[in-house]
Amino acid sequence: MSNVITKQKQNPVTMTAKPSLGPQSWWEINWQSMKANKHGYVLMAPYMLLFLMFTVLPVLMSVIISFTYFNMLEFPKFIGWQNYSRLFLEDDIFLIAVKNTMLFAAITGPVSYLACFLFAWIINELQPKLRAFMTLIFYAPSISGNVFFIWLLIFSGDRYGIANGFLIKWSFILEPIQWLKTEHYMLAIIILVQLWLSLGTGFLVFIAGLQTVDKTLYEAGAVDGIKNRWQELWYITLPSMRPQLMFGAVIQLTTAFAVADVSINLAGFPSVNYAAETIVTHLMDFGTIRFEMGFASAIATVLFTLMVGTNLIVQRLLRKVGE
Repeated sequence: MSNVITKQKQNPVTMTAKPSLGPQSWWEINWQSMKANKHGYVLMAPYMLLFLMFTVLPVLMSVIISFTYFNMLEFPKFIGWQNYSRLFLEDDIFLIAVKNTMLFAAITGPVSYLACFLFAWIINELQPKLRAFMTLIFYAPSISGNVFFIWLLIFSGDRYGIANGFLIKWSFILEPIQWLKTEHYMLAIIILVQLWLSLGTGFLVFIAGLQTVDKTLYEAGAVDGIKNRWQELWYITLPSMRPQLMFGAVIQLTTAFAVADVSINLAGFPSVNYAAETIVTHLMDFGTIRFEMGFASAIATVLFTLMVGTNLIVQRLLRKVGE
């Protein structure tokens, strides 16, 4: 009897013990995090509501409308993939627009991005007053009104145009060149003007990012064996401003893909033989002139896909900065 009592004492049965809980799911973990930070989500709610209403919802509606025939007068009629098949198989002008846009983005996107950072890096080394003045000088073209007027004067097609006047005076040409009416020159001029305008938001973001780099990191880097400015740039400066680099890349790529105003103001709408046609100007043609909203939404969806895909590639490349 005593042996039984001893075993019961050694192995007590805890009838009131709680059952063991399994690992928490992803939803449970995030729900607990949201409850712990509920005040922050309440403060974010107005912005998120406006973002969903004026950004997410229009994008979703555009994707849905792209599968319909919609002319703003009749109720949308579902037609499946006809808009996309017409876009890629029947619309030759769209293919020209895609070629011009991709060429434009491949040149102005990387070049303007590197130029923004290079000028910001150089200006950041100046004295505060001179830095503020130079920042204003470089940023001014992107905020100036009617900035295309000076380029219309430079590339005017008569003898009074600055470019023609200079070339005729120095006997490079005998007759004035119609710069903005000749297919071979239009796209190059638009790329040049867009590069001139590119020192905008991204440039200011890089200036701000360079200001926030911890100066003690450079001292620690010198102790660890960093010997020159290029190593400082790659191993300290760029990794310290990854958020600004990401934001600048998104801004510059979006601007490069969404070019339209420069093309319209310089080359006209439409341009001669659609030599300066871009995806956005093609979208404006069908959306604001012909009111083929289903077809225009298909164009917008293709452009949106190109932008998102390019930004994802750039984000993956920027993660390798400093490695």
